[in-house]
Amino acid sequence: MRYSYPVLVGGEPQPGEGWYHWPHASALLRETYDVMALKARLDFGRAAEGAERDPRLAGRVARSTPEQAKAALVLAREAQPAWARTPLAHRLAFAEAVHRELLSRGEEFTEVLVAEGHPLTVARWELAFMLSITHPASLRHARQSLVWEGEQAGRRIRLVRKPDGVVGLNPALNAAAGTSMFGVLVLAAGNSLVLNAPSAAPLGAAFVYHEIVAPLLTAYGAPPGVLSVLAGPARPLLKSWLESPDCDDVFWFGAAENGAKVAKSCLEYGKKPILELSGNDALVVWRDADLPQAAQAAAERYHASGQLCLSPKFALVHPAVAEEFTELLHRRVAALRIGPPGDPEVLLSPVVKRAQCLEVLADAVEQGAELLCGGELVDVDDAPSARGPFVRPVLLRAHGLRAAAGMRAVREETFFPLMCVVVPDDAPDEELLDQLIAFVNGNRYGLRNSFWARDPRVIERFTEEVSNGGLLKVNDSHIGTLPVLPMVGGTGLTGGAFGEGNLAYLRTTRLQGVSIAPGSAGPELFDHLTAATAPSPGLSPGRLLLSRRSSAATPSSAPPRLGPDAAHSSAHHLPVGLRPYFRITAHGRSGDQVRLHGKRLRCPSSAKTACSTRRSTGASGTSTRQAGARSTTTTCSPSAPGCWPSSASSPPHPGAPG
Repeated sequence: MRYSYPVLVGGEPQPGEGWYHWPHASALLRETYDVMALKARLDFGRAAEGAERDPRLAGRVARSTPEQAKAALVLAREAQPAWARTPLAHRLAFAEAVHRELLSRGEEFTEVLVAEGHPLTVARWELAFMLSITHPASLRHARQSLVWEGEQAGRRIRLVRKPDGVVGLNPALNAAAGTSMFGVLVLAAGNSLVLNAPSAAPLGAAFVYHEIVAPLLTAYGAPPGVLSVLAGPARPLLKSWLESPDCDDVFWFGAAENGAKVAKSCLEYGKKPILELSGNDALVVWRDADLPQAAQAAAERYHASGQLCLSPKFALVHPAVAEEFTELLHRRVAALRIGPPGDPEVLLSPVVKRAQCLEVLADAVEQGAELLCGGELVDVDDAPSARGPFVRPVLLRAHGLRAAAGMRAVREETFFPLMCVVVPDDAPDEELLDQLIAFVNGNRYGLRNSFWARDPRVIERFTEEVSNGGLLKVNDSHIGTLPVLPMVGGTGLTGGAFGEGNLAYLRTTRLQGVSIAPGSAGPELFDHLTAATAPSPGLSPGRLLLSRRSSAATPSSAPPRLGPDAAHSSAHHLPVGLRPYFRITAHGRSGDQVRLHGKRLRCPSSAKTACSTRRSTGASGTSTRQAGARSTTTTCSPSAPGCWPSSASSPPHPGAPG
C-alpha cells in the first residue's frame, strides 16, 4: 500500500479511530466481491495480520473522531486572526506555490485518481480543473478583487474583502480531489479551513492536502491551526459545524434535494451557506454552428459516465441542422468504449444510479422520445450482465420543447450516461431564439450552459439574455475550465437563493469600505454636499469593472452592459470603470453606453429627453434588427444635460462643460 494518511488536526498528524482503505479500481472491477470483502475486513479491524500489504490496495485514510472534529474548529478559530494578518501577497504566493507543486506532481496525482476509479482522460481533466483554480491569472484576479484603493474628496478610500473566519468544506463525492482545491483559495483569502475528505472517496483529496497543501502552508509560515483534514461521514460533521461557535461558513457540495435543508439549517445557526449542488446543463446549437465541434462538446456528457455535475445534460438543436448534428453525435456515442480506468481510450466509469438511469430512459421513451442507442447493463468487458456496473451510453431524441419539458431526462439532473437531443418545432428564427432562451432560463437548475453559433448578433443576444447559470460558454468545450472564470456555482437548485458563479475567495469573504481622511483636515470634512459631488481622481477609466446581472434579469432592472474589452478588477460591489471605444450597447435605459463620432457617452435617465433612439434598417453606423438581433442605435448629443464623455469615470463637476 503506497499511501497512508493520518488525521490532520491543526496541522498535527493524529491517529484516527480506524481506517478507510481504498483498493485499486481496476482490481475492484475484476474481483469485485473478493476486494470488497478485503476492504470491509480492513475497515472494521477484522482482517488477518499483513492484509494491509495486499497489492490490490492503493492506500488508506484515517477515520476521524467527533472529538477531533470539534478540536479542529477550536484550533482554526485561534489561528485565523494571525493568518489573516499575513499580507495578502504572501497568502497568494502560497496558493501559487500549490499550483506549481501540483503541476510538477501531475503524473503521480493522476495515478492516484485512476486508482480511485477515475478514467485516465477524466483524471487529466480534473488536474486541469484544479490547475485553473490556482492559475497565476486567477490569483491576479483575486488580488484585484480582495483589495482596491483610490481617492475621493481628499480621503484615501478602500474596498476590502475581509475573511469570514473558519470555513468547513465538504467536497463533492464524485470529484473530491478537484473540488477540495477550492480550499486553497479559501485559505489564500485569509480564512482557516477544516476539510472533510469524503469517506466514499478520500484518497485523492488526502493526497493533495497531506502531500502538497499542508507542507506548503508550513513553509509559508501559516499558524498550524489554520488547516485540519478530517475523513468521516458528512452528516455528523455538518452537525458539528452547525452547532459550533467556531465555524462561520459551510461550503457544501451535495445533491439539490438536500441543499434546501442545509441552507435552512445554516441560517438557523447563523452560518453562511455556500452551496454547490446539482446541475442540469443545456447545450444549445444554432443553425450556423460548427457541427463537428458542437457534437464533440455534447459528447463530453459521457465523461465519467455522465457523473460530472458540470457536463451537458441535454442539447437543444435548431431544426435545420438537427439531423446532421444528431448523426455526428450518434457516431461518437456509439464508439465509446467500456473498460478499466487506466485505459487511455476509456471515458466511461461504473454508474452509481443504474436503476434510476433505466427509469429515466423508460419515462422518456414512454413520452415519445426515440432511443438511438444504449441502455444495457454490462460488465467491465462490455458483456451484458444484469449486475454489470456499467451502462452503455444512452442517446435519445425528442421533438418539441413542450414535450421535452415533461421528460425526466430533460427537467431533472441525470447523473448517468444519458443525453437527450431536443429538436424544437419549426418556427421563424427570431421566434425560435426567443423559445430557446426562455427554455434555458426556465431551467430549475443553473450550473453552466453552452451555445454554438457563428452569427455575432445571435451570440450577443443569447449571452445578454440568458440569466440562468454561473457560467455561459460560447463555441467552446462545455466542461473545459479557464483561469479566472468560475468553475462551479450557479442559480436555482444549483446554488440556492444566494447562488451565483463561485469564486471561493469572494464567497468566503465580505466587503468592507474604508475611508481615511488626513489628520490635518479641517471643517471641509463635514461639508457633505461637496464630498458627494467632488471629482474622482482615484477612479480612473478601465480601472474597475463589473457587469452584474440583476436577479430578475429584466431590461428595466439590468445594469449597464459591458463588452469584452472591459477590464476586470473587482468582482463584487465595486463601481464600474469603462475603457474608451466600447462597442455599442443601446437598450434605452439609464446608464446606457453609446458611441458618437468616435466617443462613447454615458446617458443617464435625466438626459433621455435630449437623446433620440431609432430603429435602423441598415444605414451606415446603425444596427439592423435581424434574426436574433435586438439592438437600437442611440444618438446622444454631447451637450445634452447629464451626458458626459466615457473617458470620465463620473459626471463632470457641476458647472463643467458637458
